[in-house]
Amino acid sequence: MVSFVESSPLITKENGTAARPLATSSGEPLTVSAQRHCAILRMLSESGRISVDEIATRFDISSATARRDMNALTVAGRARRRRGELVPAGSFGAEQHYRARALIQVGAKSAIARRVAQHLPHEGTIFVDAGTTCFEVGRLLAERPGLHLMTNSLPLLALAPQARARLSTIGGEARRLSLAVTAGFTQSWLDGLRFDAAVVGAAGVDPMLGAYTSELHEAAVKSAALCRARVRLLVADAEKWNRPNVVHFAPWSAFSFFATNQTPAEAARARLTAAGVRLLVTAA
Repeated sequence: MVSFVESSPLITKENGTAARPLATSSGEPLTVSAQRHCAILRMLSESGRISVDEIATRFDISSATARRDMNALTVAGRARRRRGELVPAGSFGAEQHYRARALIQVGAKSAIARRVAQHLPHEGTIFVDAGTTCFEVGRLLAERPGLHLMTNSLPLLALAPQARARLSTIGGEARRLSLAVTAGFTQSWLDGLRFDAAVVGAAGVDPMLGAYTSELHEAAVKSAALCRARVRLLVADAEKWNRPNVVHFAPWSAFSFFATNQTPAEAARARLTAAGVRLLVTAA
């Protein structure tokens, strides 16, 4: 497998500057197409998706050449095709177990939880979704005796003996990977409930389209909880940004707040503002 050494960008219509050729780790110059592939991957890491037309325009090549570049990156496992666009290779990776995800971005998740807790009441009923960031939020809320927490998170329910808040679960089947309660019974329970607030997580976030998750039944629970809540908060660390997953469960307009640990790009912030979403950003 060829490994690449960081170098200057290619000549593009935008920069109009001559660049010294990229090289392999052994110092051999890359071909023009290989240099272009490196530049496409850099663009992909910044934008999260890129179309045939964008590649063709950026590098002044034909659409057929742009498609060949996309195919080459897909075959090499460096990116994936989705609805005619190129997306990061990790966008649809295998779902990790809850315990593995709990070890990722620990500081960021704790910081997000503290910020979110500042915007939630000390009395009332709050739905707290399954997920590692949501658990951190729920752990803080469990110290408030005036709250009734409704959740599908098995780890959060395990705190019930020590919690000052009242904890209740929604009926359903426990998933081993996510430690979430889902399926048909869950939907029936949610039909008769209303929440002062709902805190939900996501497996991936698209700057334009909203929130994604990896499992259909969990998506249904998230959507149902959002529909029944007065205030709706999405919590997701920056690792989820530009990484749409399998199931799209809510557009940006479904949320009141989006809490994360890094400020999104200007275009994404404008999209959130247009959807009426308040951005909460905190350092890890």
